[in-house]
Amino acid sequence: MRRFPRPESRAKAAEADERAVRAAALALLAGRDFGRRELTNRLLRRGYPAAHVEAAVAALVAQKLLSEERFLGGFVGQHAAKGHGPQRIRAELRERGVEGEAVEEALEAAGVNWLEAARVARRKRFGTEPPADYRARAKQARFLQYRGFSPEQIRAALGPGDDIDQ
Repeated sequence: MRRFPRPESRAKAAEADERAVRAAALALLAGRDFGRRELTNRLLRRGYPAAHVEAAVAALVAQKLLSEERFLGGFVGQHAAKGHGPQRIRAELRERGVEGEAVEEALEAAGVNWLEAARVARRKRFGTEPPADYRARAKQARFLQYRGFSPEQIRAALGPGDDIDQ
């Protein structure tokens, strides 16, 4: 359930000073890491003035309390552990306002063998036996595509020899 501030708290938020915005940002960061744009958007949705939000976020970045690299590293690691592929991770990061070189560097720095991750995801869902026919192969390919693996990774995960190195 999404919680929105009450109208009277939105009015209070509009009157807030930089310290109040910083306190709200720190409260959000206490729960998990955020990207700069995602944190800014959350604070703006709560009704804080844009000037105060920008100043507070810039101060948090300067003090290294808000780090895009730390956010990316944790995000990529967490989603790779869930069995998500690089394409899905990129798409979810794009939705959160993080794009470009930083994402590619985080994917490389994670040190994930994406081919092996695709094989593990397939085995976990469908077992060790390779797909018996075209229909089963297509079903498994759609599953891996939804998980965010590339066509090359999917072909390799579904191909012969997948049951090696179990």
